[in-house]
Amino acid sequence: MKKKTLAQVTDFDLRLLRVFKTVSECGSFSAAESLLGITRSAISLHMSDLEKRLGMRLCQRGRAGFALTEEGREILRHSETMMAAVEDFRQQVNQMHQQLRGEFNIGIINNLVTQPRMRLTHALAALRESGAGIRINISMLTAADIERGLLEGRLHVGALPMAAPVSGLAYAQLYDEHAQLYCSHAHPLFNQAERPEHHALAACDAIAPLFRMPAEAIALHQQLNCSATASDREGIAFLILTGRYIGFLPDHYAAQWVEKKQMRALAPQQFHYHSQIALVTRQGPRHNAILQRFLQALALDEHGA
Repeated sequence: MKKKTLAQVTDFDLRLLRVFKTVSECGSFSAAESLLGITRSAISLHMSDLEKRLGMRLCQRGRAGFALTEEGREILRHSETMMAAVEDFRQQVNQMHQQLRGEFNIGIINNLVTQPRMRLTHALAALRESGAGIRINISMLTAADIERGLLEGRLHVGALPMAAPVSGLAYAQLYDEHAQLYCSHAHPLFNQAERPEHHALAACDAIAPLFRMPAEAIALHQQLNCSATASDREGIAFLILTGRYIGFLPDHYAAQWVEKKQMRALAPQQFHYHSQIALVTRQGPRHNAILQRFLQALALDEHGA
């Protein structure tokens, strides 16, 4: 058979080589019929096509039986190496889908770690299990900084109070928070916290948050003597614990001091409000596979809650 150069290996060549490998393992065309699901005449045709493509005889077949030529044994060895490489490539691609790699940047307002449902924590744990190549970067930021980071593409996702949605961002409910007005054990109203005198409550120094609040919370703060400000809930807690100020805190965050009898809710029937914590992403198509995996983990946690 005339020797010639093989210009390229096509999908058709790979199919012919698989037929050749099966026939070689079975030892005959007839034995390979059932494994390949084609007739002996079709197998013979495929073998002839392969030999023409390669420019060499691969096997002897006839009354003397089936036998590989010296060139056939070499081609079989090389084809097995190539097919192993193709299978390794397939597995590597599948592994890349299963084990994601890259940066995941999330911005969170402070003090959400004490949320009892821990949806963010569970989703981050599931994301870490998706691949050792994922690098999670958490930034504790104000709501405005989180929204700015999302719009500029520096953050992939954020968690912040749902107040005034910003154009270009998508908001979905993450947590429901209940907040009450608290004082510390060193405050004069601590022992009459359930039913303090209205004039005494109105005369107390209170803390005005500098972050966005729902309308209900704004109305309650307007009834107080706000003589101090705080940029976040931790700052509010610092001032409450001085014993000189009263202020609103989420119940899940204040619980650590309530249990130690270092804080108590004031007039709980009147001074309380609900707010929503939202999960925020940038609007539009999501091409980030790590973000998709994180959102899937959050959805599973929601259904399992």
